[in-house]
Order: sequence, then structure tokens, then C-alpha cells
Amino acid sequence: MNDEVALRSLARADALHRALTHLVLEGGDLEQIAREVATALECEVCFITPDGRERAAHLREDSRAALVAADLVDPTGRIRVERMDADGTPVGSGQIRHFTVGAAGVDHARLVAYDPTGPLSESDAHALERAAIVAALLITREEAITAIENKYRGDFLRELFLRRAEDPAYVAEHAEAFGWDLNRPVVVVVAELDPEGLEGEQSSSAKRRAWQDRFANAWRQVSRTIDERVPAVDFSSEVVTLLPVAEGSEPPAGAAVVRRAVEAVQGDRGGGRLPFSVGVSRVAPTMSELPEAYQQARRAVEIGRRVRGGSSTTYFDQLGLHRLLALVPDPAELSAYAQDILGPLAERTPEAADLRETLRVLLDTNFNVAEAARAQFFHYNTMRYRVGKLQRLLGPLATDPHLRLDVAVALRVLEIAG
Repeated sequence: MNDEVALRSLARADALHRALTHLVLEGGDLEQIAREVATALECEVCFITPDGRERAAHLREDSRAALVAADLVDPTGRIRVERMDADGTPVGSGQIRHFTVGAAGVDHARLVAYDPTGPLSESDAHALERAAIVAALLITREEAITAIENKYRGDFLRELFLRRAEDPAYVAEHAEAFGWDLNRPVVVVVAELDPEGLEGEQSSSAKRRAWQDRFANAWRQVSRTIDERVPAVDFSSEVVTLLPVAEGSEPPAGAAVVRRAVEAVQGDRGGGRLPFSVGVSRVAPTMSELPEAYQQARRAVEIGRRVRGGSSTTYFDQLGLHRLLALVPDPAELSAYAQDILGPLAERTPEAADLRETLRVLLDTNFNVAEAARAQFFHYNTMRYRVGKLQRLLGPLATDPHLRLDVAVALRVLEIAG
């Protein structure tokens, strides 16, 4: 690069920096910064979350298509930043680079720049790094404001769930201020990060809070793509979303919109996304039924995780017997019931767990010994021996249908108790 070109590049970078600083001071947003950078550097620009969710962009449709063709965008639209080299990744005859947007040790976003005509110059890279610093200042300011707004939203929704906000005028005023539509049928969705996904974050509460903030922001962004008037609020350890349900939707109610939201938040699980579980309530036709719907969704996510494991989506109406057991207010009573029915089979030992599995298979096959033996890959005589042992411990299971029912319920109780 000759001196004249270098001077022009430096002058362009300085002019861009001044323009961006002016934008921030005047209350500009990320969309304006993306447009200013793209215009000044003659490239395509996109701001994304650290895991690749788009926040603002100045990106032509043909450029988006080129990124999709290069397998840098997943089916939900997440930009696969983890597949990009910080020093530049070829895309056709052009190049794409990303820059960290961070402040005070917090990773806020990524600035992605794409030049379809060739590699980005080093002077443009320096300009983009300075633009990332300016964007970090803007995001820090926005997040401080958003944190306060989200607290008010969360407090208001809690009041609704606790039946403390029953004055229609009060509710209508706040719903309008937040841009929410609460006068329509919805399902309450409770989403929680799975504990096993946070095992590496146990030592840092700040890191765990950052993951929760990112998770809540993902639900807010996805909810806005479904309907701008959808409430999505962070309750510290869970994200609560009220998704609208179309009339005549196939059971379980709201399944289509819930599936769309969950798949969009999950993406392809790249970019460091953590697994999460979801509980879905029955339809709440009116605001007066939201408190009960919220409790249903909470029970669904709790029981679903225990019975199905992590990364599950559980509908309250599909809990079956678990739904009735969850209504028992005293967990100790449930545990006592299981102990009384199962006796030594309720113990937390490998031997008891092994016999419980055989018992489940026998119940599923209506005590058909030959079929149960095939299902567990046992010799027929081995299964007959196990049936005899189970009947010595529990009673005449093979001939008493009422006893089999009690035992089946007790096994479900153990599932809920974990």
C-alpha cells in the first residue's frame, strides 16, 4: 500500500470514528451504526449476539444468500460465528471477519463484516475494531436501560400471577406501556436452563448470570419475531413467555407456536448455546386464568425434566398421572406412599433399581413373562425367577390387578421424586 492510499484509509477510519461517536451521543442505535460502517467501508455489516443471533444488520439479500451457501447460517437464521476465523474466512471471492464487541470484561456481541469483492484490508480491520468499541459503549448504555425496564416488566407479570393486579385500568395501562396484548388466549411457557449445562459455570455466579441474561434475550428476540406484543420476561432462574394460541389449533394447544419458538431459541446448538427445558400450560383464555396457567407450566417443566431428562418440552395436559401426583401438596406423603407399596424396591441401590426396571417391563407387557424376558434379553427361566422374587417382596402381582395399579402408581411417584 502506498502512502497516499494509506493516508486515505486512515482519514476514512478517523471520519468513521467521529461519525459513530456522534451517533452514540445523539442517541443512535445499532442499526444506524451498521449502516454508517457499511457505507463508509463499502462492505456488509451485521451485529450479532455472541452465539450468533442477529441484532442489527446492513446486509443485502444476495450477501445473506452467499453466507447460507457457505454454510455460515443455520436454518433458524443464526450466524455460525464459531465457524469463522477471526483473521478472515473466505466466502466465494470475498471474505468475512468478526470482531468482539466487549466492555469491562463482558462479551456483549460480535461485529461481522463481509466484503463480497475480496479480503478486508488491515486499515478497514482497524476501523472495524474501533467501530466495535463504539458499539460496546452503545450496548452497555442500552442494556442498563433494558435491565431497569425488564425489572418493571417482571414485577408487573409477577403481580398478575399472584393476583395482586386485578384493577382493569391498572393492568391495561401497564400492558399498553409495555406493548403487550393480554386480551387473547395464550399458553404460558416456562423455560429453564438445564443444570447439567451449567456445570462448568458453578464457580462464577457472574458467568451464570450472563448465561441467563443471554438466554432471556434470546427468548425476547424470538418472541418479537412471532408477535411484537408477546410478553417475554426473565424471572432470574426462568424465562416466562405468553405465546398466543390460534383458534382451532391442533392438540396439544399451542404446539405449533411453541415448537417454532423453541427451535428458534435452540438454533443448531452452536455458538456455545446451553440446553434448556420447557413447560407449557393449558390455554388461558383470559387474564384471570394466567396465575393457574403459570403454575401449570412450572409443574410441567419440573416433572418433564425429572421424567424425560433435560432438553425436554412438556405440556401440562400430557403429564397424565404425573399431573395428578403433582397436585399432592405434601411431597413427604408421596414418598411415604411409595415406601409403603414398594418396600425394599424403593431403596436407592443398584439392586433395587435393577428390579424396578424388570417390574416396569412386566407391567408394560401385562405380566407376559416370555415377552418381558425378550425385552430385557433374559432367559425365560431367569425372568420367572425374578417374577417369583418380586411377588415375594410385593405380593401376588400376576393375579391381582389392583395391586399392579398401586405398584405402577408408586413407580411413577419415584420418578417425580427423582
